[in-house]
Amino acid sequence: MSSQGQNTGRRPELRHDPVANRWVIFSPARAKRPTDFKSKSPQNSNPGDNSSCPFCIGNEHECAPEIFRVPSDPNWKLRVIENLYPALSRNIEGPCEEKQDMGVPARAIGGFGFHDVVIENPVHSVHLCDMEARDIGQVLLAYKKRIQQIASVESIKYVQAGIFLFILQNCISFSMLWKDRFGVCTLETMVHSFSLQSSSSCSTIKVFKNHGASAGASMSHSHSQLLALPIIPSAVSARFEGMNEYFKKTGKCSLCEVQAKELLIDESTHFISIVPFAATYPFEMWIIPRAHSSHFHEFDCDKMVELGGLLKLMLRKMSLQLNNPPFNFMIQTSPLQVKESELSYAHWFLQIVPQLSGAGGFEMGSGCYINPVFPEDAAKVLREVNLPVAG
Repeated sequence: MSSQGQNTGRRPELRHDPVANRWVIFSPARAKRPTDFKSKSPQNSNPGDNSSCPFCIGNEHECAPEIFRVPSDPNWKLRVIENLYPALSRNIEGPCEEKQDMGVPARAIGGFGFHDVVIENPVHSVHLCDMEARDIGQVLLAYKKRIQQIASVESIKYVQAGIFLFILQNCISFSMLWKDRFGVCTLETMVHSFSLQSSSSCSTIKVFKNHGASAGASMSHSHSQLLALPIIPSAVSARFEGMNEYFKKTGKCSLCEVQAKELLIDESTHFISIVPFAATYPFEMWIIPRAHSSHFHEFDCDKMVELGGLLKLMLRKMSLQLNNPPFNFMIQTSPLQVKESELSYAHWFLQIVPQLSGAGGFEMGSGCYINPVFPEDAAKVLREVNLPVAG
């Protein structure tokens, strides 16, 4: 590498993330200057023909069944609907019995769960970062309300909400969750025709958002998704165990302890935004509540507009600095059914991941990621982004 930029003289470093409980390799020799990172496939902020978009106002009849809308009249601002092509099925009788002794060292259960879509606004060309903080707050409140509804289903263990990676667009007739002897969970689908399906008896609920085709978004109209699972995914278990290990060593919550000014991007009264110390991905960002909070759906409603404002700021900084990259954001919350003793170290956060690089064979084979940008450098670049003043 040429002797230019901030990476000059920096040596590779291995950092351990106590939250995800994994190691990350930082190798600046593999990168250009942090300020030179740009998306090679920026997203079109104003897609052309939207006359056939089922998410636009007036086309509600083309969508899967509606769960609720805000407000509850024809001039809605957001809608929550069932996913027309769900990854799991809410129509399977639950709880599902576990299958063993199948001739392979693995276990399986029926693919029961919920897979919903949050249509964030009625206008096709408006993205989440274009919305007012109060309207983004309404989207976050919709996540909260839907998680609370699903949490009453006893067999649901985890819920993920946000902008997620789903690139399948083929109709699924059958879903099954597999767990192999190494503890790796897989959602397997038997596919025919064109579509993707959802499920109803779950123990995990995941909120996520995909922005851009390469980040998994199959629809250009701004939306996010919520997936509720009857199992706790391996990555969630690893994160929970990592938080537990830190707590056992220090008696403190790992996210309550985040104080490094070099990692700080911005802050508000009740939240901080940082690049994590052992960021898995270049320019990865976390928004963390200052006060200890284990579950997103139990967080105060009156703080959602503030969270919406900080999320908007992070998305705008990322878009301007990184050339409007495709991205995912996920709300990393705790499993629904946790013990009282586990609440002391369980702390939710919102994770934003711009899609700037892909995983190679080493990352896939080892689970250890190589990040070419030191978090302190990424945080400094994002901190110094000057946003244009709205006219």
